Amino acid sequence: MLNINIDKLKKLDSTTNESYKRLRTNIQFCGDDIKVIAITSTVPNEGKSSISFNLAVSIADSGKSVIFIDTDLRKSVLVGRYKINKAVKGLTHYLSGVNPFEDVVYATNVDNLHVIFSGPVPPNPAELLGNKYFKRLIKELRDKYDYVIIDTPPIGSVIDAAIVAQECDGVVLVISSAEISYKAVQKSKEQMEKAGCRILGAVLNKVTMGKSGYYGKYYGNYYGSYYGSYGSYGSYGNSSSSGKKK
Repeated sequence: MLNINIDKLKKLDSTTNESYKRLRTNIQFCGDDIKVIAITSTVPNEGKSSISFNLAVSIADSGKSVIFIDTDLRKSVLVGRYKINKAVKGLTHYLSGVNPFEDVVYATNVDNLHVIFSGPVPPNPAELLGNKYFKRLIKELRDKYDYVIIDTPPIGSVIDAAIVAQECDGVVLVISSAEISYKAVQKSKEQMEKAGCRILGAVLNKVTMGKSGYYGKYYGNYYGSYYGSYGSYGSYGNSSSSGKKK
């Protein structure tokens, strides 16, 4: 297996770290049949990529074997965010049949954590995620790892998250506090339900905490109920929409 060093891992403050532990515990309490979990949001910039990756790290820290998959084939931020300073093969290489699994999975400097990056932007991301290679990949990883954490594109921007969710045991929706409307999140929830994927709950992100007004950018609480929805956002990667901005 290939090895890679992930730089710029953020050292979380104690409150945020406890929030991830609480999220981890609540996911584990969903049952031992919940192993493949998609993380999505309604629009970009709600913090889903940071939350999904930090969740994967938290689960790995607890001693569970975890593989993190970046399925945001249109506009991934992870390679740049974590300062991956060498060329990596990614999910698009595998899904297009160019490279085998062994060439796209990386062991990391986080114990128990393996990663599959997104790879170069393909011309047909939705078709790749819906093909037989992705279905086979998830089936094999389900048997090999304790948890498979999948970062997906925002469900309110493109359909990719719903396609991925069909192969998952559950989905968690990230909601940016005071930035996303009830109607938008509700529509996102409905879209995921149409995909036939169990909704595990929501992470309320960017919450103002305490009397001091501390702003917890990556703070999240885990809930079993939803507000929610899905609406037009504007251009996202190769997709197009009305161009309306948040």
